Amino acid sequence: MASHLPKGGALVLILNLLLLSQWETESKLLTRCQLAKELLRHDFPRSYLSNWVCLVEAESGRSTSKSMQLPNQSVSYGLFQINSKNWCRKGRRGGICNIKCEEFLNDEISDDSRCAMQIFNRHGFQAWPGWMSKCRGRTLPDVSRC
Repeated sequence: MASHLPKGGALVLILNLLLLSQWETESKLLTRCQLAKELLRHDFPRSYLSNWVCLVEAESGRSTSKSMQLPNQSVSYGLFQINSKNWCRKGRRGGICNIKCEEFLNDEISDDSRCAMQIFNRHGFQAWPGWMSKCRGRTLPDVSRC
């Protein structure tokens, strides 16, 4: 394939492939079981695991890279859709979780998990509109076989 490329074309192709692979590793769409295992790995209590999985499915569709602008001009970020109004700051560390909001958009969910637990400890699941509308009082995802 490289033999048909113009001079330097192989290098450009390799660089593009490297950039593409970098992008893929920074954004993930997790399966339900991958999510459940990741949450357990980050010390989420097993007794609430189905609620957390439902919350993430309702808020971000299990995508680590989701961001959404809200009518109040704040933005929600990552798996847990953590909001820039109170919990993080765009472009710099800040908010109650003392973190840059953009840190919630990669596939490393340790910081997301810590902040989500802070939110939960202050407000419970009621802090997330997706949990309120799609999980509260409803049948929760079965993650027992994960």
